[in-house]
Order: sequence, then structure tokens, then C-alpha cells
Amino acid sequence: MEPIRIAHLTDQHVGRVTPLAIQRQAVALTNAERPDLVVITGDFVCHSQLYLDQLVELVREFRAPVIGVLGNHDHWAGADEVAAALRRGGVEVLRNDSTIITIRRQRLQIVGLDDAYTGHARIDKAVAGLRRDLPALGLSHIAEEADHLWPYGIPLVLAGHTHGGQITVARLNDIAVGKIGGHKYVHGLYGTRQSHRGAVVTGAVYVGAGIGASVIPFRIGERGKREIAIFEFGRRPGEFEEPDREKDPLPGRTLSPRRMRRRAEKVIRRHAHRSLRRTVEMDSV
Repeated sequence: MEPIRIAHLTDQHVGRVTPLAIQRQAVALTNAERPDLVVITGDFVCHSQLYLDQLVELVREFRAPVIGVLGNHDHWAGADEVAAALRRGGVEVLRNDSTIITIRRQRLQIVGLDDAYTGHARIDKAVAGLRRDLPALGLSHIAEEADHLWPYGIPLVLAGHTHGGQITVARLNDIAVGKIGGHKYVHGLYGTRQSHRGAVVTGAVYVGAGIGASVIPFRIGERGKREIAIFEFGRRPGEFEEPDREKDPLPGRTLSPRRMRRRAEKVIRRHAHRSLRRTVEMDSV
């Protein structure tokens, strides 16, 4: 196939923590790479819906088609409202769905999971109708969902959520995100992009460090820098020098049903609070 250039961004967190100038610089740097497609793997907003208009204007600045999936902050702020804003900005939002895009007269399937952190990912729904005769790329806010996408013939998954740890000196990112947070995949490339004879399932996942921040506004350490990742589909691994190599996952930790239930309840509480506030405002008028 003729190489297809894809730019991956994640965790923009448009809001008061990350300056808008940084967001615009990320878009400008992405456009300078002249990608055929831009994919964004969730957490478009930071805590609230106050900056949705800025988000709309920001994503409109991309010069290539944009496909995205939602993250936990998007659900906490209001998934339907965030998705609607993204669509106004020209972004195709995949919520447990897939789409086929034609680039350079070649078709590529994009499979997008809704956020697994808040319990909204549905693998079976996302891969329904997936064609085995076309290449596929997976998008997920949470990288560990790649383990469940690989068996469906999706060899590469792009993800975010971790911010690369943000503070990466003395391997604090592996400790905070891996050991304490329980993630297998913290930042960079994991798994394999080579098919191995006799292997039941092979696949790779790339976890981006992201653009924005949701709590602390700064990043420390080489691996904690803000990041745009560029991928060349149709090129064999090793054809050109790469900044990252496949590495082994951390042990990880399976979440308990109680923890997942608490996360789901948080989304429900925030939705109820927004609904109540809107009702009070209408009554006041």
C-alpha cells in the first residue's frame, strides 16, 4: 500500500489548566507534518463544559480529517455535550463504533471504543461489522483495551489517559501510573508489530503522552513532554529510524467490580448535578 500518514494526539484537556496557546501550537505542529488523518484518543475537556466553544474552534483548525473517541473527563463533563461540540468542529466521534475512511484511494477501518475508565467501552458493539479484508486501526482512551481488540484482527491500537506520567524523573511515571494506578501500559510502544508464526494473537499499542493536563500544569522529565506521534501506515518496522521500540508491559492490575461501580456512579452523580443546576437556572428565569 502507499504509505498513509496518521497523527495521534490525546488528552488535550481544553480548559483553564492548559493554556490555549499550547493547544493551538499542537494543532499547528500537527498540520506542519501534513498528515492524511488526525486521530485523538479522548479527554478533550478538563472538568467542565465551560470551554466547549474553544474546543470547537480548536479542532476546526486541523487541515486533515479528524476522528476521535471520548475519555473519562469527557464523560464526567457530559459525554453527549462534548461529542456534539466535537461534531460541530468537524470531528467524527466513534462511541463503540467503526468507520471506513478512504485515503490515497485506499480504505482503512477505524474502530473506536468509548471510555473504558468509566465503564462505557463495549468491544462487541465496536467490532460489529468489522471487515477482515481491510486493514484496521483501533482507538481507545484506555490502553489496556488493546488486549481485547487484538484478537479481532486490529493489529495496532492508539491510546492515552496516562499523560505519560507527566513527571518522569527517577521512573516516577512507572510507579505512579503502573504500580499505584495499575496500568500495564504507561507511555510509548508495547507489544509487537511483527506477526509471529504459531502465535494466537499479536498486536501493539501506543500510549501517547498527551497535550494538556487536568491537575498539575507542568511536566518534568524527557518522557513527560507534551507529544504528537506520527505514524506511517504501509511502512515496515525498521524501514526508518524510530524514537521508540516495543517494550514489555508492566504487571498491571485487574479492577474490582466495586471500583468500576464507583467510577460509573461518579458519572451518574455529575450528570444529575448538571441536570439539577439547569433546572434551578430555568426556574430562576
